[in-house]
Amino acid sequence: MTDTIFIKGLVIHARHGVMEHETEVGQRFVIDLELCADLGESSRTDRLADTVSYSNVVASATAAFKNANYRLLERAAGAVADAILDAFPRITAVKVTVHKPHAPIPAIFDDVGVILTRSRQAKADA
Repeated sequence: MTDTIFIKGLVIHARHGVMEHETEVGQRFVIDLELCADLGESSRTDRLADTVSYSNVVASATAAFKNANYRLLERAAGAVADAILDAFPRITAVKVTVHKPHAPIPAIFDDVGVILTRSRQAKADA
């Protein structure tokens, strides 16, 4: 059985991108997370110790996203996925969506970004 914890709309200001002004000024990014874990025990015990702290996940994801200036969203999303899998052994897989709503694209668009899915098994095989 796999259950899901989700965090949607985490807004972080960071300096990722290939354009010089992106790394100087930075911009707003929005991150959505889906965390796969067995929540059976916590659904019975009602104890935080038996699940994953949303607050700790947000802190870990934010630190991983902001700790370096990445050129590619793919790398920034990968850093978040790696940090979450490294810090939270209960999480078996993570889906990270990074939205870059103000990407320097000469077009009118609603959203642009990447979605990465990483699992503990795939990480172990790498």
